[in-house]
Amino acid sequence: MKAMIFAAGLGTRLKPLTDTLPKALVPVCGKPLIEHVARKLQASGVDEVVVNIHYFADKVEEWVASQSWIVNEKQMAGDGKMLFEISDERELLLETGGAVLHARRYLEGCGKFLIHNVDILSNCDIRWFESQVKEESLATLLVSERKTTRFLLFNPDTLRLVGWMNTDSGDYHVVSPEINPADCRALAFSGIHILSDKVPALMQQYVAEKGLPVDDVKGTRFPIMSFYMWLAAKYPVYGVVAPDLEFIDVGKLDALKPAEEFVNRGK
Repeated sequence: MKAMIFAAGLGTRLKPLTDTLPKALVPVCGKPLIEHVARKLQASGVDEVVVNIHYFADKVEEWVASQSWIVNEKQMAGDGKMLFEISDERELLLETGGAVLHARRYLEGCGKFLIHNVDILSNCDIRWFESQVKEESLATLLVSERKTTRFLLFNPDTLRLVGWMNTDSGDYHVVSPEINPADCRALAFSGIHILSDKVPALMQQYVAEKGLPVDDVKGTRFPIMSFYMWLAAKYPVYGVVAPDLEFIDVGKLDALKPAEEFVNRGK
């Protein structure tokens, strides 16, 4: 299985650290976040990743080039080497959905691929998660009972995605008017998901249907969760509940100490 690491974000909640480096290179226990994620993927059998870059893009490229365990040619991967392909978003930060569509040339033809946020550390068993993907599923989202204010809504019997809700604002969206949010199972998304390689073509349909501005060079900007709502109204999108998931979003300064404790515990 191939993977994509979302690493293009501005990291505004990690300022002042991100005044001089991208979020992907923020260190935890002496290693940048992107290395923690990539090494976890590599240990799970992934030897090819796509990384999108925007903010301090040159620094991410320099780090990739400096790593002896990273190669840039497919025939060199394996034997402890990991292939990194760069999806360049310097011209325009494309958000999570646009990032996948922009990287489609690296992702199509691989069957399925995993997406992992660069600022997520967890004890998720990636091989186990892959084994839970239903054959018919176009997207499978790793979720948990974690406390949050933003939830995804699922059919309680099938765990098919049917909407989202924000408990702070009271806002919600369901993919069909007959769905009552109160009857759904509300679960927190982890930032880890597995997609069929058919998804980029469907994203093009979504872009056309929504009339989003298209730039053949810069790409098209849209969040993946909006696409998922459109997709879930037409095709099977499922959640997988990770039992005993330990999860840290290292997207803000006060998460750095817990993240280091988490890594030092060998998670």
